[in-house]
Amino acid sequence: MKKLILPVLFLFLLISCNKNTKSAESGDDNKKFEQYKDQFLTSFWELNPDWAANQGYHKLDSVLIVPDSSSRIKQLDFANANLDSLKNYSLENLSDNNKTDFYMIKNQIESTIYSINELKSFEWNPAEYNVCGAFAEIINGKYDSLDNRLRNFGLKMKKVPALYEAAKKNIKNPTLEHTQLAIDQNLGGLSVFETDLVDALSKSKLSETEKKSILNQSKLAVASIKEYADWLKKLDNKTPRSFRLGAELYAKKFNFDIQSAYTADEMFEKAVAHKKELHEDMFTLANKLWSKYMGSAPKPADKLELIKQVIDKVSLQHTTPEKFQSEIEKQIPELTAYVKAKDLLYIDPSKPLVVRKEPAYMAGVAGASISAPGPYDKNANTYYNVGSMQGWTAERAESYLREYNDYILQILNIHEAVPGHYTQLVYSNQSPSIIKSVFGNGAMIEGWAVYAEKMMLESGYKNSDEMWLMYNKFHLRATINTILDISIHTRNMSQKEAIKMMIRQGFQQQAEADGKWKRATVSQVQLCSYYTGFNEIYELREMLKKKEGDKFNLKAFHEKFLSYGSAPVKYIKELMLAKE
Repeated sequence: MKKLILPVLFLFLLISCNKNTKSAESGDDNKKFEQYKDQFLTSFWELNPDWAANQGYHKLDSVLIVPDSSSRIKQLDFANANLDSLKNYSLENLSDNNKTDFYMIKNQIESTIYSINELKSFEWNPAEYNVCGAFAEIINGKYDSLDNRLRNFGLKMKKVPALYEAAKKNIKNPTLEHTQLAIDQNLGGLSVFETDLVDALSKSKLSETEKKSILNQSKLAVASIKEYADWLKKLDNKTPRSFRLGAELYAKKFNFDIQSAYTADEMFEKAVAHKKELHEDMFTLANKLWSKYMGSAPKPADKLELIKQVIDKVSLQHTTPEKFQSEIEKQIPELTAYVKAKDLLYIDPSKPLVVRKEPAYMAGVAGASISAPGPYDKNANTYYNVGSMQGWTAERAESYLREYNDYILQILNIHEAVPGHYTQLVYSNQSPSIIKSVFGNGAMIEGWAVYAEKMMLESGYKNSDEMWLMYNKFHLRATINTILDISIHTRNMSQKEAIKMMIRQGFQQQAEADGKWKRATVSQVQLCSYYTGFNEIYELREMLKKKEGDKFNLKAFHEKFLSYGSAPVKYIKELMLAKE
């Protein structure tokens, strides 16, 4: 018996020693990795000062990177060096939080290498060269005194002419669509220098000498921007690159940008099947509403035509161009009150949301968007950017307002504001890791906003057949976005085919369809983020509901899900299931 006890005791001690050794190694690796993340970000911001400022990191506001070949070499050197650095860390020794950060850093690094070596959009996308937004952020910021911000503004402006000269050297056979976007956005942003800067200087306490120097520098910046736009207009571009990305580049960009558990082709098939399901649901609702809106008119045999006719009638209920922004402003507190009353999730009342007219330098891509503060400046304003209908024909404005009718405008506000983007991004800034905020995953961010739409209606928000019909129409848009983007960039879908699908199968107004076609020609993959993210979030929720049964708590799910920051859903899923 004594002989047996000794080997067993030895084995127990050996296992204990191994456990303690592994625990010590794990602690050391996590401590080292935390230090590495800090060093990584500090170096990353030095190469990307405008991104840094967007995240609330303002130590480099006076720096403007000239995007020439030497800057790209620095980016590649940095990326390759950090890929080597990541090899020093064993995933099995990292905490769940750090594992996710490891994956997100690696994805960001590899995405940079892909962008420079393969995508090469710096050659064919002239819209990448636009300084107006970065300078507008300095003027509009509240993070420092106006005088200090203006001094940084002045120092940063010195490199503006060099930036546009580098842009002209980089550009080769640009797409016609990105060329026009670059012209429109750069000229649209001139007001930052010609109006906003002048107003800010008049309110500052800078000396007259400093003011004069900054104004002189701004004249050179404005001249550079105008000259760049003029150069683009006169560019002898006989062989423009197609705006279509092509299957190979698209598949890689999808994997880097979306970071889904599914491939682009798998999401395409899912979206096609989901579109069919939505059509069936919409037909049931429209059929019920027929007599209310169409009276005794005979029903068309074509299901899609029947849905369209009912939607067209309901869509006549809308606001006016003049009241569009004020209607949005009015609805935000109503949505906040509803979320609180239903106890769907906590909303921090101390984080301000400001509805504003979309700045000109952002125009031409999306009609509504959110500009959120970064994790370094958590208490700054979140802006809800609303596209203007100024200068539109009455016909175009009416088409747009029918698209964003009284029902869909509410869905839009759920998506963009409460409890969609605005709410999620406030949570993201409180996440346990800054990596998850600064490298936020677009599919998780957009997916949450799309999920929020359905969740609100499931909870009983403005429950009616009309609201559900219009919700399905709005959700159909997110679904079709995926089909549209993949079809356009990898399957040569024509403009005529795209517009036809959006109008006939998506029941979109002409103005919305035209705008979406333009957006699909100047962006790639991003339109897939809505449905892909939604699909993964909804699948996760339903899985947990089934697993937990009566113990499942919707608010607890929401707050736990959002607590992981803007990480890809597949990683949040791993962490939540591990906790379970």
